[in-house]
Amino acid sequence: MNTKSGTGTPDPWVQKYSTLVPPGPVLDLACGKGRHGRYFLELGYPVTFIDKDISGVADLTTHNNSPHNNANALLIKYDLEKNNPWPFSPNQFSGIVITNYLYRPLFPTLITTIKPDGIIIYKTFTTGNEQFGRPTNPDFLLKENELRAAFNKQFQEIAFFQGREMNPDRITQAICVQRVT
Repeated sequence: MNTKSGTGTPDPWVQKYSTLVPPGPVLDLACGKGRHGRYFLELGYPVTFIDKDISGVADLTTHNNSPHNNANALLIKYDLEKNNPWPFSPNQFSGIVITNYLYRPLFPTLITTIKPDGIIIYKTFTTGNEQFGRPTNPDFLLKENELRAAFNKQFQEIAFFQGREMNPDRITQAICVQRVT
């Protein structure tokens, strides 16, 4: 895989369900170093990377030896928790990927931003993770079945996971859903 050194390997959950994302633009929400967006770039998708700090994906704007040469990468510096209005249109993305990030007020916005038949792949920490370390604040930990509840209307559930993972130890919740037309 030709990702920038230090960005990390895409989460297996994202890799497993990435093949379900229909052709079209993908949003890497709270992208960090962009490991998932970079993965989608390698699969041939145009990707929008959004985060309050985009320094971790700044290499995608250069014309050096980047395998992406910025043609399919759009970087947006944006504080998802403070800025308004939402910078995207309804039905804009074929896929949205979110990992290790939780800001509940975005749930309704994500529902309208995904295109009909589009795929949302979401995975983050849940209650119980406190025993293994950060995050420990309940504001950043999903409650039991919370992703299911958030995406139960207008979506078909493809897969759901809730429980303990190892290496590293953590408690997570993950969902892959498709917006029904």
